[in-house]
Amino acid sequence: MTNPVLDTIKNRVSLRTYDNRPVTEEELQAILEAAMRAPTAGNQMLYSIIVIRSQETKEKLAKSCDNQPFIAKAPVLLLFAADQHKWFDYYQKNGVKEFCNAHADQGYCFEAPQESDLFLACEDTMIAAQNAVIAAESLGIGSCYIGDIVENYEYHQELFGLPEYVFPIALLCLGHYKPDHKRVFQERFDPKFVVFEEKYRQLTDREYEEMYARENKGYRPDNHYGATNFAQMFYARKTGAAFSKEMARSVRVALKDWDGRKL
Repeated sequence: MTNPVLDTIKNRVSLRTYDNRPVTEEELQAILEAAMRAPTAGNQMLYSIIVIRSQETKEKLAKSCDNQPFIAKAPVLLLFAADQHKWFDYYQKNGVKEFCNAHADQGYCFEAPQESDLFLACEDTMIAAQNAVIAAESLGIGSCYIGDIVENYEYHQELFGLPEYVFPIALLCLGHYKPDHKRVFQERFDPKFVVFEEKYRQLTDREYEEMYARENKGYRPDNHYGATNFAQMFYARKTGAAFSKEMARSVRVALKDWDGRKL
């Protein structure tokens, strides 16, 4: 089965080299409009989008997001931030605290956003970001997610003037494909290892071997980690690497604000 939407999704690749053509204002507005038409919990739109055109800011992000120079070469960046600040600001300006105090006998208590509120906002934010990605692709504009924006929380908070209850979770690079760009499609895991019926299914050892057979071919005996198989090598390069440790530290710092304390 196929149609233009499915073709757009299947044809997309992460783009890290960009044509000299700018992303026009008309194109950008179409992408942003598509993002804001994304499904959202209770129609709250628990996110904010910051458009970044400043070359100085892009250069800073290229360094703070794990030293990736191509970030600075993208014509435009979109920062997607999970945002509960606006709703709680709205609550406080409209006497929600006083309402809760007056109706405490009904179980109301005015509390700060907590972990569940952050998770919900993250869901909203990433759905909007993916809408932007597909809309951009449909216009011939490539994209690349930068998850490293989660690192260096304090620095990014100051750089963008983020108030409490706003957490940046995705940075999106946007730019046109070069006319001669050759798309390289990364293989995905077989659906049988990902899609289950009704309940989660624990994979067997044999299935794990089959699932990661392609990855295991990427093992290099001469790797500088001292790893003796691909799993060890990948963990050393990704999950256990310094940038992952910084990401974990950064998230822990940010989570301190999302504690549900009584306001």
